[in-house]
Amino acid sequence: MNKSIERVMSLIKEHDVKMIDFKMVDINGQYRHVTIPACSFSEDVMRDGIGFDASNYGYAVVEKSDMVFIPDPDTAMIDPFCEIPTLTMSGNAMIIDYPENRPLAQYPRNITLAAEQYMRDCGIADTMLILPEFEFYLFDQVGWEVQPYSIGMSLDAKQAYWNSATDGMGNVVPKQKNYHIAKPFDTSYECRSEMCMHMENAGIAVKYHHPEVSASGQFEIEPKLGEMSKMADATMMIKYIIKNTAAKYGKSATLMPKPVYGEAGNGMHVHMLLLKDGQPVFSDDNGYSHLSREAHYFMGGLLKHIASLCAITNPSTNSFKRLVPGFEAPVTVGYATSNRSAVIRIPAYAKQPSERRFELRNPDATCNPYFCYAALLMAGIDGIKNKIDPHENGWGPYDVNLYNLPEEEKKKLKGLPTSLDEALDALEADHDYLTAGGVFPEHLITKFIATKRAECRDIAKIPHPVEFERYYNL
Repeated sequence: MNKSIERVMSLIKEHDVKMIDFKMVDINGQYRHVTIPACSFSEDVMRDGIGFDASNYGYAVVEKSDMVFIPDPDTAMIDPFCEIPTLTMSGNAMIIDYPENRPLAQYPRNITLAAEQYMRDCGIADTMLILPEFEFYLFDQVGWEVQPYSIGMSLDAKQAYWNSATDGMGNVVPKQKNYHIAKPFDTSYECRSEMCMHMENAGIAVKYHHPEVSASGQFEIEPKLGEMSKMADATMMIKYIIKNTAAKYGKSATLMPKPVYGEAGNGMHVHMLLLKDGQPVFSDDNGYSHLSREAHYFMGGLLKHIASLCAITNPSTNSFKRLVPGFEAPVTVGYATSNRSAVIRIPAYAKQPSERRFELRNPDATCNPYFCYAALLMAGIDGIKNKIDPHENGWGPYDVNLYNLPEEEKKKLKGLPTSLDEALDALEADHDYLTAGGVFPEHLITKFIATKRAECRDIAKIPHPVEFERYYNL
């Protein structure tokens, strides 16, 4: 018995575990799970896995849809949200084959592993470190209805400025004035601290948490840098912890990009850097903002493919209601230092060579994190291999506030897609960088595009409440 499996057995015994829960991921990046009694768990289960029907997870399965899920013992942890002692694990999906099972290429976790291996095979680096920032809202009430006779939504946060006449204690926050606000206005502090404690217990190091800009209950939790494939696992667990802890406190959490009209949206900015033999690939004291040529080429790859990346990093129709001017969300294809109006920002505070990096600001948490992080790496690798210089291509650096440029100057800038349909068009035309090295299977991209186009068609058919306001009496 290897040490990882010994650790699982030790956890089961130490916590008197009654159930073993296996968490899997569907094409949209949502957890699915299956549970077995702990008394049925054995080393054979770890080796042979648990069977499941992959077609119900949204994948384009060329082979038979009967698959097997192989747990990863290194992800084992006690689920803090189960009353019955439960140990949970994520893992990889495999195609049932003889004499040995082989990885299901379409499975998200396998794609991140394939992207990392492609990076190593190219000799560019051996490790990609990323840091996603998680912005989310905590609501005290939320509801929606989509019926032929009634279409609408409602939400409320007790701290929101619209409750100033009825709060009774005066603990409401002015519109767009919530950033880093302290108690007594910061009413969810204990809830967020508990979220961070659960993350730390799950092995996810936390940098900090704080109130974000929107006065309607917006907050942020930021982990520390981590290896790409492990951070993809951590992203799933962070979202799980945020939502379940919120429910414990009688609140509803959402990472939806634009839940509140007129307020700041939720992004998932992704910081990234590469290491080779433990040394930073992106650091150069003499480069622009102390970044190396490889860092600039990596940015060039991201900017060249940004339109098609948006289909993966921002895969909801709601995503593009956030990517509009006026709310610190990026709308311009470009890079700069300390400039939140460009899609790539180089943080000026990352002064140490081991910390020098940049962040991509357009992604949001409706993405499948495994697809998202792997796609960012593949675009960056393409930039390095083909020496795509962002400055030579006219993408910056933009060391000015792009929102305040004269209209004539704004017209010269290239913008992000303005709709999911437009991003899907770009992905259809530009995805060779994703299929390089066999990392993203062609049929998965085809299936993904078809699935998202169907979403766009369905949503486009539904009347919107604002259409009644604008057109009912014409």
